[in-house]
Amino acid sequence: MPTSTATAFWTLTPGHGALREESLPAPGEDEVRVRARYSGISRGTEALVFNGEVPPSEHQRMRAPFQAGDFPGPVKYGYASVGVVEDGPSALRGREVFCLHPHQDRYVVPAEAVVPLPEALPTERAVLAANMETALNGVWDAAPRPGDRIAVVGAGVVGALVAYLCASLPGTRVELIDIDPGRAALARALGMAFRSPDAASGDADLVFHVSGASQGLEHALTLAGFEATLVEMSWYGRQRVCLPLGEAFHARRLTLLSSQVGSVAPARRARWSHRRRLGLALELLADPCLDALIEAESPFADLPELMPRLARVRGALCHRLRYA
Repeated sequence: MPTSTATAFWTLTPGHGALREESLPAPGEDEVRVRARYSGISRGTEALVFNGEVPPSEHQRMRAPFQAGDFPGPVKYGYASVGVVEDGPSALRGREVFCLHPHQDRYVVPAEAVVPLPEALPTERAVLAANMETALNGVWDAAPRPGDRIAVVGAGVVGALVAYLCASLPGTRVELIDIDPGRAALARALGMAFRSPDAASGDADLVFHVSGASQGLEHALTLAGFEATLVEMSWYGRQRVCLPLGEAFHARRLTLLSSQVGSVAPARRARWSHRRRLGLALELLADPCLDALIEAESPFADLPELMPRLARVRGALCHRLRYA
């Protein structure tokens, strides 16, 4: 079978990465060859992977769909690739698609692993699909209701998308909360209120914590009203988190709920596949205001020098990679 080559980004050792060339087989039956146009860096998870902070207990659960190698490295990781099908079934050839694939300029995957982009979705914005899928699953886990007072602590990409989805419910009052006052502009772009932690209203019916910092989780507890639910969406890797569950935690009858995108939310699991959920996430990205979540763009060739800097800054917005 004829082969060609592709270039992929690998984390070689914690904190160090490089571009590697690898052979690329011709697509077989029911496979596609995709030429990447853009990919997005999921700053929280990919920073933990790049810095070698995935706990051994999570090495299998944390594997990305087309990951190569093993943690802590060498490992090829990532899950936000958008490209064009160069070869494969005629129904997909030439289509722009999203795939949960690491950062790589060309790749061959099963045809069922790619999801065609909706016509209304620009290719550049589609790199947010994995983040939107995480936000969507978190909202499903939380089950917000019309009229709810909702606090979202952490104005990164996933937090902002959670707030965006919740704000679409009739009568909800959503506050996007962050220690960075610069995120007020992002909240305005998304059409919602921004609050610093000390200015948040509190007494919320529902609180989402998405800051990735234990201090944010502790503050999120203080914003929950009586018998409210706090949804924890941050993942800390090896970091231990100390949470004050004494004081009034029990008297206020609070519910602490975890949410993670690896499994479809229980209320949807019997009817929704991962692929169907991803398809909906792509549809939900049609709003042009979501371009505000793209912080910067760089050539894919710059990633070895760029990634150490990106991995040092937690809570940043999406950095998009552009392929030649």
